[in-house]
Amino acid sequence: MSTSTSPTSVTSRTTDAGPERPVAGTPEVALTVDVDGVATNYHDVGSGDPVVLIHGSGPGVTAWANWRLTLPELGTRFRVLAPDVLGFGYTERPEGVSYGMEAWTRHLLGFLDALGLDRVRLVGNSFGGALALSVATRAPERVERLVLMGSVGVPFEITPGLDAVWGFEPSLPAMRSLLDVFAWDRSLLTDDLARSRLEAATRPGVHEAYRSMFPAPRQHAVDAMTLDEEAIHSIAVPTLVVHGRDDRVIPLANSLRLLELIDRSQLHVFGQCGHWVQIEHAAEFTRLVGDFLA
Repeated sequence: MSTSTSPTSVTSRTTDAGPERPVAGTPEVALTVDVDGVATNYHDVGSGDPVVLIHGSGPGVTAWANWRLTLPELGTRFRVLAPDVLGFGYTERPEGVSYGMEAWTRHLLGFLDALGLDRVRLVGNSFGGALALSVATRAPERVERLVLMGSVGVPFEITPGLDAVWGFEPSLPAMRSLLDVFAWDRSLLTDDLARSRLEAATRPGVHEAYRSMFPAPRQHAVDAMTLDEEAIHSIAVPTLVVHGRDDRVIPLANSLRLLELIDRSQLHVFGQCGHWVQIEHAAEFTRLVGDFLA
């Protein structure tokens, strides 16, 4: 979930994977790269050491919606890439795909391979935190530093907020109610925002894919994204854990547990902040993450 804003410029690149082409229209659509036969939409800004941003799993989410405030600022210090994860946003949704951590991990590693990125800094938000943990434990040689924000990946009882997010059925009142769950700062929660996110969540094929990812009872989805704690404990790279104190979607206890499990970790908690740290505290978040990744 995120708000909308004016687009940042995105520069087309050519890599060994072939030409990547900007697509006209919404700023949520940027470049396309073939990842094992899946046309994958992604943003690519800045230059320098590569940082990959992995979005969360709110209805209608895209990399742009999640990271549109982070991309231009972090892009002044790094090359920042933000893909639409398999099944989300404007990345192709192949027929018959079985969504789950195995498929999402393969897709993200394939994305790195397609762009020739041997080693990256990973930033994962919520669902994206579990995916970042999966990559960091499955292919540790690919990860140089790790940031986990409001992350899934350790055992917890599903919150009413997350159950509502994953169980979303499209309507304007339901979307307005979800916005109340995501943000501590109610000034962000406008009717225009609710309408725009509902439109994103109801594009052809989007909600059908989303519903298949998180069927009831949704505690099963939490459990399926939970990594073995010994594997998490094996993570040896410097790790920054970030959380909003007032998060109603993912409990703060998750980040406290990650702090305990990962030896080279530190935790920063933002007060007066819900699940949208990167939006509600955009400048402070980007500065904190940028300094850590540097």
